[in-house]
Amino acid sequence: MEIKYRPAVPEDIEEITALVRAAVAEMERNGINQWDDIYPTEEDFSEDISKGEQYIGTADGKTAVIYAINQSCDDEYKNGEWQYPDEPFAVIHRLCVSPAFQHMGIAAQTVLHIEKQLREQGIKAIRLDVFTENPYALRLYEKHGFKKTGTAEWRKGKFYLMEKYIG
Repeated sequence: MEIKYRPAVPEDIEEITALVRAAVAEMERNGINQWDDIYPTEEDFSEDISKGEQYIGTADGKTAVIYAINQSCDDEYKNGEWQYPDEPFAVIHRLCVSPAFQHMGIAAQTVLHIEKQLREQGIKAIRLDVFTENPYALRLYEKHGFKKTGTAEWRKGKFYLMEKYIG
């Protein structure tokens, strides 16, 4: 399936929040209590859009996936034993596939797209955090070569900090 990626614009916010609400409901059906009404919020996505950090992937004219990329990370990222501390890095935030497009390889295709996008920007390493109780996300990132570097504790529980060298 061909996915077309582009930066999100303010007019996308309603579609983004609807996609995330549907994904949260699907996660809850699968016993994954990672996101809720407190996080992520419409304000998170609006801020990402205003900074040019939010992206959308569309397939068949519909929003299939969203993600944000920047160099920002919470204080908990200090718990990571980063293998490439002196290399330019980016952090993936809130990668989310629409339930209508799940189990079609969209997340895997998006990770490959992000790697290409970041290489073109001179980024050498990618960092992220993944909920330890989300087997789908864990499998995705491990399959794509991300290595655990530490853990973080947030209100929903334990998250793995992960990193991949793409330079």
